[in-house]
Amino acid sequence: MQGFFLGAAPFIVAKRISRLGWACAKLALNRRCTAAYLERLAPMRILLAEDDRIIADGLQRSLRKAGYAIDCVTNGVDADAALSSQQFDLLILDLGLPKLSGIEVLRRLRARKKTLPVLILTAQDGLEERVRGLDAGADDYMSKPFALPELEARVRALTRRGTGMPTCIEFGTLSYDQADRQVKIDGQTVALSARELGLLEILLLRAGRLVNKEHLVDHLCSWGEEVSTNAIEVYVHRLRKKLDPSGIKITTVRGLGYCLEKPAAAENAARAKRSDAGH
Repeated sequence: MQGFFLGAAPFIVAKRISRLGWACAKLALNRRCTAAYLERLAPMRILLAEDDRIIADGLQRSLRKAGYAIDCVTNGVDADAALSSQQFDLLILDLGLPKLSGIEVLRRLRARKKTLPVLILTAQDGLEERVRGLDAGADDYMSKPFALPELEARVRALTRRGTGMPTCIEFGTLSYDQADRQVKIDGQTVALSARELGLLEILLLRAGRLVNKEHLVDHLCSWGEEVSTNAIEVYVHRLRKKLDPSGIKITTVRGLGYCLEKPAAAENAARAKRSDAGH
């Protein structure tokens, strides 16, 4: 108040400082909200709890090829610790784990009020065993041996259910089917590597907003994988080239991250396409 009565300059300086403080606070809040939002949206991290090395290796190769980040543990104690301290989008759980049974891991997970989708794997195919697993909180159940295509289909169904997102995401002239994990531009299929597909999925779910490199690394990579932010730049570069025919741009905001943007031309084309389909 004293600055206001003595002259305009102190008041103006104070006002500018106040605005700067508010801008900094707003930026910090946006970054925290971005982090929390990404944790909820990225539907790609799976914990595999399986003590059979051959089955575990086969599942990891298959699901990584499909574009998921897979972390693997071989006993119930490690599974419980991982579930207690980290966020996942799906748990594939063998009931016959050493140290702590799969059923007990599941019970502890549900006791913590976690709604994480759980797919049980077991060598025991009896009705009583299936009922026990489902009653403990499992969402789906598969008996060994199983066919990989069926397991992959169940994984896709459970991850879709967990995110609450629509099966097909449309963005301008680009469409992404989460069930088939196929990307099309103007109806033509676009071939993407597993990492490129995972990158696109995260950017689509956060379209029009910033995604920083650290979050991309966290959600695209499994334990033990050393993927630098420089590698992320390479994946972004490759994805940009493949998206170029759609007119969709991945904008780099230096020091902050990436943003998927739909140009006006692509938006107008998409509107015209929807209008023609309506007639």
